[in-house]
Amino acid sequence: MKRARQKVLVENEAAQASQQNKKQRTCFRGSPFGDSNLHASDWGSLPHHVILRIFQFLPLVDRAKASSVCRRWNEIFHVPDLWRKFEFELNQPATSYLKSTHPDLIQQIIKRHADHLQYVSFKVDSSTESAEAACDILSQLVNCSIKTLGLISTAKPSFMNVSKAHFTSALTVVFVNSKSLSSIKIDDTPVDDPSLKVLVANNSDTLKLLKMSSCPHVSPAGILCVADQCHGLKELALNYYILSDELLLALSSEKHVDLEHLRIDVVSENPGQVEFHTIKKQSWDAFVKHSPKVNIVMYFFLYEEEFDAFFREETPVTHLYFGRAVSKAMLGRIGLNCPRLIELVVCANGLQPLDDELIRIAERCKNLTAMGLGECEVTCRGFIEFVKMCGGRLTQLSIMEEVLIPDNDYNLDQLHSEVSKHLGRMWFPDMMPTW
Repeated sequence: MKRARQKVLVENEAAQASQQNKKQRTCFRGSPFGDSNLHASDWGSLPHHVILRIFQFLPLVDRAKASSVCRRWNEIFHVPDLWRKFEFELNQPATSYLKSTHPDLIQQIIKRHADHLQYVSFKVDSSTESAEAACDILSQLVNCSIKTLGLISTAKPSFMNVSKAHFTSALTVVFVNSKSLSSIKIDDTPVDDPSLKVLVANNSDTLKLLKMSSCPHVSPAGILCVADQCHGLKELALNYYILSDELLLALSSEKHVDLEHLRIDVVSENPGQVEFHTIKKQSWDAFVKHSPKVNIVMYFFLYEEEFDAFFREETPVTHLYFGRAVSKAMLGRIGLNCPRLIELVVCANGLQPLDDELIRIAERCKNLTAMGLGECEVTCRGFIEFVKMCGGRLTQLSIMEEVLIPDNDYNLDQLHSEVSKHLGRMWFPDMMPTW
């Protein structure tokens, strides 16, 4: 009898355990987390803010799967906090291997979450279809309160192939309805002066960052309108052709906050067809007096014969990048007229040693902390002298081994030890990869 009662108890416990496991499997069917040692009651009792925090770390696809686990998780999936930041990825499967945001999800976002979006970016491939799709989405964001907007082309031309009317119409919808835009990145787009006037009319009190390099339909007057009205602007990126004395003076007005970052792209696609103007020293001086800590970054993509307008007088540039060959004479002018220089990167120079130019830069540019040299030539002795004059302030020093020419005083092994000694740390030249 006792043995029979024990058998019945064991069978009852096994049945209860089997039923409990069945309930747990039912509850977690389709869960992205797979098998779990936690009981269903443990997951169900998680606080709202904990589940929300978990969802914030999940990729969108996994978040969508998790939303199908139960009604409570589905409700959290639609909480506004999860939709404040979103990146629309628009690519054509026939021409791109990159993933794309599903059209059904896009429509769901527009329908249910457009008024929750605050930090929005569009990443598109080089196709016109993808750029036009981005414009179509922008034109539907009529109830949005976007704070940051970024339009990113993974490859040109993309947005530049969209008709100007279609693009500006879509952009204007966001400019008019947001009222609180603080950051806008619209490089390589057909934005124009009227669009910028709409931006200023609706967001002048909040705009702090504007990046619009390679926007050929914007004139100096268009960007001047932004500087005149957006007194809180702290970062600005543009092409050199719309930089003017009037713009620098507008950014130097008493009403304007200190600018922190000014990026200037100096680009020429057709040598000899563009005549570059000169910015007056007085304008630069007024600008730096108003914003003494501003970083002025200049990217040059010019041919050697097009540099004549630059650095004839003192220029307060802090970061210089040369994407094409630059002459010895140009580097000499930089040493004479760029006392605020912090970083210098030279892609190529030619076959003449740059010893004198580097030594002059070390003498005059007391803030220089980073240097990069590509297809150039420097003697080992000249390079050691440059490093000795700069000393430990050179926190970044990237020089290809092929740049360094052994001389009667030093070979490459000796150069390594001498440079390391003056820098106060171990240093080696960069090696060209063999693959």
